[in-house]
Order: sequence, then structure tokens, then C-alpha cells
Amino acid sequence: MTDSDFYKISINARAARMERLAVQALKSWGIADCQPKLIKIRENAVFRVTRADGFDAALRIHRYNYHSDAALQSELSWMRALRQDGINVPAIIPSSSGELFVTAGVDGVPEPRQVDMVKWLDGAPLGSIEDGLSDTIGDITHAFTQVGRLVAQLHNHAARWQRPEGFVRHAWDTDGLTGEDPLWGKFWEFPGLNKEQKRLMEKARITARRALVRIGQADQTYGLIHADFNFDNILIRDGRVMAIDFDDCGAGWHLFDLATISILFLGTELYDMVQRAVIDGYRQERPLTDETLRLMPLFYLLRAFTYLGWVHTRNETQTAQEIAPVIVTMVCELAEQYMRAGGAPEGQA
Repeated sequence: MTDSDFYKISINARAARMERLAVQALKSWGIADCQPKLIKIRENAVFRVTRADGFDAALRIHRYNYHSDAALQSELSWMRALRQDGINVPAIIPSSSGELFVTAGVDGVPEPRQVDMVKWLDGAPLGSIEDGLSDTIGDITHAFTQVGRLVAQLHNHAARWQRPEGFVRHAWDTDGLTGEDPLWGKFWEFPGLNKEQKRLMEKARITARRALVRIGQADQTYGLIHADFNFDNILIRDGRVMAIDFDDCGAGWHLFDLATISILFLGTELYDMVQRAVIDGYRQERPLTDETLRLMPLFYLLRAFTYLGWVHTRNETQTAQEIAPVIVTMVCELAEQYMRAGGAPEGQA
């Protein structure tokens, strides 16, 4: 069975096989007395691991061949450094042999999988991709002000952190977003686009690429970013926000992180409130000029490109199939607006 075939079987069948793999992997942490509980299965599978002695952790089984071992080691190294610096991210739990992750395999799951474990963070997600913003987060302005502060804290840390030897991550740069083989796929080839929409994507990609070349990669506005600050990956508890899932972290423009937070509010009555709160919070921790913010339409479009690429390259998954129509509508509207406006203004981001 290939990895592609694996994602075509029912989600219940995949979950059962991943559970067996989780049980196998737990032996690398010396754990054999508990049954992992499936929390989420999308690209990665996440299990909660609890014991009577109070041990509480999240075990993550990675999608095959998404990251090299060096790239995953780098991701976990940054998370550990963030945690040591007092930033609200999960604490890494090394294996019994001191490794940040292990490789495990079982019959029925194609290829051995990378597996890591972090301490469980008590908190509720801000929402989900499928259902939108949760109605339990309380004061929205306060919550998203704290989100803005957290994002800026990550950017500040990345700017001063001395990366360890061998650190390697992908880049959400000009090529990673608009090149011939973008990180999340050739979005302009998505079969759900009609001919007119495909032409629009190709024109918008060229225009956005030229804008990124003009903008450049200034240290103040480009660096290591989280790159996936959607609702699922931000937890909140008693007004305190926490970032999880650094699976997509890499080099990129800081505005890409901010666009990821706000894009799902575009066209809603909450957009202005959320956008102001995020920017206000960010500016409490890190400078952000009005000139830079004028480039947000470009980064909304770039974020939408990646989502379209995601559904294109993961169209075997139920989630991709469910959200594809919404993504197509959003990216086409953003592309049309961006092209009508003549592209991004000159400036730095």
C-alpha cells in the first residue's frame, strides 16, 4: 500500500492502524500501560496519552515524507528553545534514549513514521477550519490581542535565536509561495478551477511573484515563522493563549503569519475587530509600520494560494474535499480584488 492509497481508506480504518502504531511508538518512551486516545487525524495523527500517575502528553505521528529527519529535528529544537524562553508552546518530551523524535512502523501503515511527544497543554482551540471560531473563547478583542502578542514574541525570539548547526527548514519565500513548485502544491492546476479561474490564478501568481521580488527580505519583516496560525493551532485558557503544531514553520515574511490569523474573518462582521486586536497586540511586542500593513492584501492572496495548493495535493482527504469549494471562491475573489487594485504597493515587508 502506498501513502496515497492509505489516505483513500476510511478514516476509521486509518485511525485504527495509527492507534496500533502509536502503541508501538510509546515503547520508545518506556510507556506500555496506557491506551492512547485519538484527538485528531488529518495529515498527522495526534493522540492523547494519559496515565494514573498524572502523566499527560500529546503524541504526534507524522505524514510520511513531509519532513526530513533534519527538518523535524530543527522544528523541535526551535520549539524547545521557545519554551525555555518562557513562550507559551508545548514542552518537548524526549524519548527514553534522549531523542526528540523516534521512527516507528507497523503492518498496515505504509513506511515507518516519525513520532514525537510533547506535554499536553490544557486549553481549548480558538475554533476549527471546518466550524470556524468557537463561541466559548469569551472576550474576542482580548483573545486576539493576546494572539498578536504571541506571534510577535515568536518573531522576536527567532530574530535573536542562534540556530543550532544543521538547522534546516523549508522557506515560504518567493519560490515557496509562487514558484514553479510551491511548498503546498501547484494551486493553479487544481482541477476544480474552470478555465477562466485557472487563467486568473496564473496571472495573479505572476503579479504576486513580482511584488515579492520588489519587497525583498528585510530582517525586520522576514525570518522564522510559524506559518500555520489557524484556529486549531491556537489554544486559549483563562485568557492565556498558546501556540501548537509547528509542522509548517520555516523562513518567511512576518505578514504571512498575520494574514493566516485574519484571512478567515474576511467579509465577516468580526474582521475589523479581530484585525485591530491582532495588530495592537503585535505592536505591544514588536514594531509594525503602517507601510508594511498596506501589503496585507498581497499576503491574504498568498495565504489563499497555499490553501488552494493544499486541497489540490491532498484531495484524497475528506477535509480537502469538504473545504475545496469555499477555498476556490475565496482565492478567486482575493485574486480579482488584488489584480483590480494593480498589485501590492511599493514597500518592504
